[in-house]
Amino acid sequence: MGAIEEVLEIVKRRNPGEKEFLQAVAEVMESVRPVIEANKVYQEGRILERIVEPERVVLFRVPWVDDSGGVQVNRGFRVQFNSAIGPYKGGLRFHPSVYLGIIKFLGFEQVFKNSLTTLPMGGGKGGSDFDPKGKSDGEIMHFCQSFMTELCRHIGADCDVPAGDIGVGGREIGYLFGQYKRIANEFTGALTGKKLKWGGSLIRPEAAGYGCIYFAEEMLKTCGESLAGKVCAVSGSGNVAQYTVEKLNQLGAKVVSLSDSHGTIYDEDGITEAKLKFVMDLKNVRRGRIKEYAARHNADYREGKRPWDIPCDCAFPCATENEISGADAATLLKNGCILVSEGANMPSDPQAVHLFVSKRILYGPGKAANAGGVAISGLEMAQNAMRLPWPREEVDRRLRDIMIEIHRQCRVTAEQWGQSGNYVMGANIAGFVKVADAMLDQGVV
Repeated sequence: MGAIEEVLEIVKRRNPGEKEFLQAVAEVMESVRPVIEANKVYQEGRILERIVEPERVVLFRVPWVDDSGGVQVNRGFRVQFNSAIGPYKGGLRFHPSVYLGIIKFLGFEQVFKNSLTTLPMGGGKGGSDFDPKGKSDGEIMHFCQSFMTELCRHIGADCDVPAGDIGVGGREIGYLFGQYKRIANEFTGALTGKKLKWGGSLIRPEAAGYGCIYFAEEMLKTCGESLAGKVCAVSGSGNVAQYTVEKLNQLGAKVVSLSDSHGTIYDEDGITEAKLKFVMDLKNVRRGRIKEYAARHNADYREGKRPWDIPCDCAFPCATENEISGADAATLLKNGCILVSEGANMPSDPQAVHLFVSKRILYGPGKAANAGGVAISGLEMAQNAMRLPWPREEVDRRLRDIMIEIHRQCRVTAEQWGQSGNYVMGANIAGFVKVADAMLDQGVV
C-alpha cells in the first residue's frame, strides 16, 4: 500500500460518516500523489498524516432565548486546521446542515485556498446548526452574542480571524463583533466582513463574485476568448451569486438563471442591472424566495430544480457543495458549456469534476476561483492593522492581481507536473507545497 492509500485509510477510519471531509481529502491526496512520490522529505516528515488533522477543534453549546422567552440550544464549532503560513482564517456558517464534518471539509479546503492567495493566512472554519431564516433581528442578536461569548476566547487578530459564510452576513458580523469588543475590551481586527464605518473594506461584499469572474476571464484568455456575449447560468441568489451576475453584466455577458433552495428561475432575456437590483432587495432586505422574481419579470420558475439543464456557454455554481452531480455535468457539456468557474466551496461532486477535467473544458475549482472573498478578508486585516482604509479602485486592483496570480500558479504548476490545463491538480499542488514546506521548516508541531 502506497503512502497516499495509507493516509486515506487512516482518514476514513478516524472520520466515519464525514462524507464531505473525506471527499475533499481524497481529491487533494490524488492531486499531490506525484509530488509525494518525488519528494521523500514529505513522507519522512509525515506531512500527509499531519495536514489532514486539524490543529484544534472547538465544539460548544450555544444557549439563547427566543422572542417568546423560550430557551433554545444550538451547537457551535470552530476548527482551526492549519496555521503554518499565518493565523487561522475562514468563515462562519449558520445553517441547519452544519455538523463537524462540514466544518472540517470547509476548513481543510480553506488551508489550500488561503495558500494560493499569496497572503499569510492559515486555514480554519466555524459555524453552527442555527438557522437564521424566520428569526427576528432580536433572536439573531441573542444567538450571535451567546455564540461569541464562547468563541471569543479562541480567536484574535493574530490567532484566528473568522468572517462570514452562508447565513452570516453584515448583520450577523455586526452582532458578533459587538459582543467580541465588549468582552475583549478592545477594537481589533478579530473579524472580517465588517461594515465600512467600523473597520470594513471596500469591495468585500463583491469580492467572491468578482474574483470568480476574474478567474474565469483568465481561463478564457488562454484560448483567445472573453466573456462578452456569453450566455451564463448562475446558481444561488445570495451574496456571491449577486456579484457574480453584476460583474458578468459589466463584462457584456448575459446571465439567464438564479436559484435558491426552493427552485430556479430561467430568464431567457437576461438578468439585467435593474432586475438584479430587485433580486438584491428581495434577498438582502425582504429575505424572500427567488420565485417572486419569476412573477415580477415574467420568467420561467422551476420548482425544486437546479439550473444545470439550461443551455449556456459558461456555468457559475455559487450556492453550496455538491450541487453539480455527474449527470448535471454531462448535461452541461451536452448543451455546449465550455467553462465552469466555481463561486461556492466544492460545488461539483467527484463524478462531475472527473468529467470536466477529462473533457478538458475550462474548469476553475472552488479553492482557486472562489478565493476572492478570503483575499479581500486578508486585505481587510492589513487595513485594520494599519488603521488605514484603501480606496475602492485600490482594493479592486489588488483583488484582480491576486486572482491573476492564483490563475498563474495553477496553470504553471499543472504544466510542471505534465497536466497542462488541469486547474484542479495545479491548485491542489501549488497550495499544498507552500503549506507543506512551511510545516517542514517549523519542525514537528
